[in-house]
Amino acid sequence: QVQLVESGGGLVQPGGSLRLSCAASGIMLRIYDMAWYRQAPGKQRELVARIDTSGRTNYADSVKGRFTISRDNAKNTAYLQMNSLKPEDTAIYYCKAAGTFFSIWGQGTQVTVSS
Repeated sequence: QVQLVESGGGLVQPGGSLRLSCAASGIMLRIYDMAWYRQAPGKQRELVARIDTSGRTNYADSVKGRFTISRDNAKNTAYLQMNSLKPEDTAIYYCKAAGTFFSIWGQGTQVTVSS
């Protein structure tokens, strides 16, 4: 079965950190560009960070300098390290694997930043 499974979400205080993981099964992540998106209540899903197969990254302006996307092809897993979290980072975070002819989303993991 082909699937992406996110984990690592939760409740954290402002200024705190979380590390999200996206574990793949049924596909080899090394041949796909990986991305993290988020969707807050009442808002559209937005791109947070992307890493291509060569390791090049890009980030939304709102998370630059705070979030870091990475991948471990040997573990077939992508990550999103989130530091200096703000209440406005509260959302469901989704990972996505995208290739030329195929893409797949994970089910999402909730991140809540609140005191």
